[in-house]
Amino acid sequence: MNTHTLTRHHDIRTWVIDHHGTPAIRRVLNRFGQTEARLELTFTAPKARPQQGMPSIDDGLSPCSWAAWLAELDRRHLALRVNDRRPDFELVSRSDLN
Repeated sequence: MNTHTLTRHHDIRTWVIDHHGTPAIRRVLNRFGQTEARLELTFTAPKARPQQGMPSIDDGLSPCSWAAWLAELDRRHLALRVNDRRPDFELVSRSDLN
C-alpha cells in the first residue's frame, strides 16, 4: 500500500481536494454523555449527483471551514495518514511519528 503521513496544512488540503473531499465535524457523545467534536472528511464521486427528495436524519455531521478543521487538527496534535491511490485515510497522533 502506498501510504504516507501529512502534517502541513497545504499538503492535507491539497490531498483532500484532489480526492473530491471536504472537511466536516461530527458531534458525538463520549462515554460521559458529553458532546465532543470528531474530525471527519467526506468524499463524493467526481460526477455524483446530489440526492433530492430524501429526508435527512441529523447524524451530527456538519460541513466546516478548512480553517476550523485544521485548527482542531492542530489542537489535538494529529496528522493525516493517507493512501495516494484512493480516499483512504486515518487520523494519527503526531507524537507517534517520531
